Amino acid sequence: MNPTSSSDTPSPAQQYARWAAERREQKAIEGTELAAFTARYPFALDEFQLASCRVLEQGRSVLVAAPTGAGKTVVGEFAVHLALAQGRKVFYTAPIKALSNQKHAELTEWLGAERVGLLTGDTSVRPDADVVVMTTEVLRNMLYADSSLLDGLGFVVMDEVHYLADRLRGPVWEEVIIHLAPSVQLVALSATVSNAEEFGAWLQEVRGSTEIVVSETRPVPLWQHVIIGDQMLDLFVDDSGDPVISHGPGARSDRQVNPELHRLTALATQLPERHGPDRGRRGGPPSRKGTRGRHRPRGSAQRRPEREARHDLDRRDHDHRGSHGSRDHRDDRRSGGGGRIGGGQRTLRRPEVLALLDQHALLPAIVFIFSRAGCEAAVRQCAQSRVRLTSEQERREIRAVLDEELSLIPYEDAEILGVAAFRRAALDGYACHHAGMLPLLKTVVEHLFERGLVKAVFATETLALGINMPARSVVLEKLVKFNGVEHADLTPGEYTQLTGRAGRRGIDTEGHAVVMAGPRFDADAVASLASRRTYPLRSAFRPTANMAVNLLDRFDLARARETLETSFAQFQADRSVVGLARRARELEETAESYRQAMECDRGDLVEYADIRERISEREKSLSRARAGADRDRTRSTLRSLQRGDVLALPGGKRRGYAVVLDVDRRVLGGPQVDLLDTEGRRRSLRPGDVPSPPAVIDTLRLPRQESLGSGKVRKDTAAALRQRLAGQDDDAHREVRRRAGRTPSTAASDERLQQLRAELAAHPCHSCPDLESHLRWVGRWRKTRGELEGVRRRISGRTSSLARQFDRLTALLVELGYLRAEGPQAAGDEGEELVPTASGLRLRRVFSDRDLLIAECLEHGAWTGLDPAGLAAVVSAAVHESRRDDRAPEVIPDPAVDAALEASARIAQRLQALETRHGIEPTTPPDPAVAAIVHRWARGEHLAAALAGNDLPPGDFVRHCRQVIDLLDQLTADEQLGATARAAIAAVRRGLVAQEIGR
Repeated sequence: MNPTSSSDTPSPAQQYARWAAERREQKAIEGTELAAFTARYPFALDEFQLASCRVLEQGRSVLVAAPTGAGKTVVGEFAVHLALAQGRKVFYTAPIKALSNQKHAELTEWLGAERVGLLTGDTSVRPDADVVVMTTEVLRNMLYADSSLLDGLGFVVMDEVHYLADRLRGPVWEEVIIHLAPSVQLVALSATVSNAEEFGAWLQEVRGSTEIVVSETRPVPLWQHVIIGDQMLDLFVDDSGDPVISHGPGARSDRQVNPELHRLTALATQLPERHGPDRGRRGGPPSRKGTRGRHRPRGSAQRRPEREARHDLDRRDHDHRGSHGSRDHRDDRRSGGGGRIGGGQRTLRRPEVLALLDQHALLPAIVFIFSRAGCEAAVRQCAQSRVRLTSEQERREIRAVLDEELSLIPYEDAEILGVAAFRRAALDGYACHHAGMLPLLKTVVEHLFERGLVKAVFATETLALGINMPARSVVLEKLVKFNGVEHADLTPGEYTQLTGRAGRRGIDTEGHAVVMAGPRFDADAVASLASRRTYPLRSAFRPTANMAVNLLDRFDLARARETLETSFAQFQADRSVVGLARRARELEETAESYRQAMECDRGDLVEYADIRERISEREKSLSRARAGADRDRTRSTLRSLQRGDVLALPGGKRRGYAVVLDVDRRVLGGPQVDLLDTEGRRRSLRPGDVPSPPAVIDTLRLPRQESLGSGKVRKDTAAALRQRLAGQDDDAHREVRRRAGRTPSTAASDERLQQLRAELAAHPCHSCPDLESHLRWVGRWRKTRGELEGVRRRISGRTSSLARQFDRLTALLVELGYLRAEGPQAAGDEGEELVPTASGLRLRRVFSDRDLLIAECLEHGAWTGLDPAGLAAVVSAAVHESRRDDRAPEVIPDPAVDAALEASARIAQRLQALETRHGIEPTTPPDPAVAAIVHRWARGEHLAAALAGNDLPPGDFVRHCRQVIDLLDQLTADEQLGATARAAIAAVRRGLVAQEIGR
């Protein structure tokens, strides 16, 4: 029985109710702009879309939170329709240029090129149009500059607004939301977040009337699967073992983890590793508890005869068994293919995974591999296994697209870009997609995938950032990814974002999320990850130097501080203070109840407890002094040891008997003694390893040092040591006490300690029969008071925390000369005002993560006297942030550039010291890792020559050149550097870089 039939087919009564509701909705919107807008679509809009659009037509702002692929952009497009109908402007913002370009193309197709503009950091097309698509940074800069383009603005659509959680770029979103004119209606489109109500409440506070519309239902049902061994099993089943939908229409709450997964996982950890050609089916049919052929109607059998599909699977299986050399299998071991689950079942290689997906009609698919190298390796493995997912007709269509779109790439650059391999893979129906690729190649992959010509894309998680590439299925190779600091488990929010790509609305009737079972696979953990929808939005807002001078150029100091306190970051901090304040009240009440319970009729218990605590502290102090004296004696003893000394060890990390092999007296924290124990094991000994000095009890003649590398020699030496110890005490600790012992204790003769003990004995409470019971209450009271003080410190730290950061930053800017203090503006005003200086006004135009460092370099003339290529190289260092695998920077054969980089580094070092003194997070120093490449490119070298001898991916280089051009453009207004900056832009913006910017 088809498991979806009962839940997907509505009853006649349900069908009538749905029809009646649609009729009522149509009547309600008759004659409205919403009615005119919905006439564009051949289908009825969802309720959350209609509700959001009604809010906009009523003149209010709206926050729309819905899953990926649910159709949030329809609300943004209605804002465009409404703005044009009302004769007002609309700005459509996106977090990254790729999304801006995509939305610009969509709106141009709808409205015509003459009505739609585009503004990014490096592109300006019809900026005065009624509809302008832009990156969020561009809008922030326009707001600070009070641009005339803001005149007549009625709507701002902020797509992917959850991006404000991004550490580096997120603060820009909050700046825009805070500074937009009150008359502008905001359309905030977000992925499903678990604190949408909190975010909406903040929007209501800073923007006025704002409605929150949340939809948590996927428009397309989602099935969850696991590939374990060579089988694809459903993750969730019902009581009878039938698979169930996890999310979307038809989802069941009575689901459970497939018991077959538990059985196979347990079996995999018990079975020995199998060898030979029959060690597992490769791309074979699924198990009975698998997908049961449910997906066949939309599958590959529609594209080609079953016999041909089966022939391809058989041929691939034959190829995998032995037609390729060992290099392919080494790549598999490095990159996630062909491993084993708990030493038992073999995990499928990537070509086999595609064959299995194709067999179950789960293509097109996105396979998420959290590594650029892994994505490239996956394509190579498929090529080596001669995977082919396309028909002859599809190959002809792909070839036509490639011939047209790749014609822009110069012949001399084709090799370094890997164009030939890219073409071969695309013709066979698969490709990779990651940030290191040339943007042109990524765009070609997106176009081919959208048209259904490329069936499988191996991608990093950057593909989940809003690019319109939905697939029938999504495969997660691993549930761990590198987050920039460490390899960490995927969060439920990340899992939701990635699997949200599965299921194309209007194309697929269902979507599929597939997890590859690897070593230590835990079905229950995966089920928990797939079931939880927690994705809290956390603000990354923080004041910057550029923000400070811009605020103080527009507002007085009090208003600037108030502006910061209206941020979402402060809103969240203040909300958390409410909970902390509640906890503080609870602790105060608890502490008071403990105080009443610890009263003693004989005297002051707290005073008595204080004396006991001082005694304890004094005893600990004396003990620490004694231990320090023991360490000094131990260090002296170890330094005096000689090779062949037989030692009795006192305990700690080293105990028993041993013989000295060597003494290193120069090692840090030493000396360090190399020992051989009675079992023939080599051990090291340092002063901190034992509580007191060891005792030398004998000597032993040893073999030559170099011969002790032999295990037999060590065993013979240990036997000689045991023979020499015959007759000694079996307990080495007792032997040490007899011969060396510890430093004598001074507690009995310490006057301060004896005085405190006398005070304690004379205290009235000392003779109380209930003393120990009373003291337990004192302990509870003190612990509660300590916790209460901690909560109070946290409350104090969070209240107005951003304003305090702002004050520290402005103090630094005053010291550096970017702000100056002015007297009170009117009688009765308290304090001084801060206003930007001429240097501050220059800083006001610098938008960068290193804004203050760049301004300091300009202020001290560190970049003057450079030619265009040299300035481009130095600017490269100012904007670059190395990935962890970057090489050391190359030497640039230009003394002027070298001097400018050295001067920039010195300025950065001085700035970091000042920032640390003011309690500000230090600015990262310039990073010249790719400056030499930019220098060669700006001097006219072609791409292959510029990248020669360096492993910088072409896509990273092009993206970096965009950042260089953006900062150079900001420098064109500088009196000293303006002409050189313009020439440098022309030198960098050429060839493939210019083509990418102009697309």
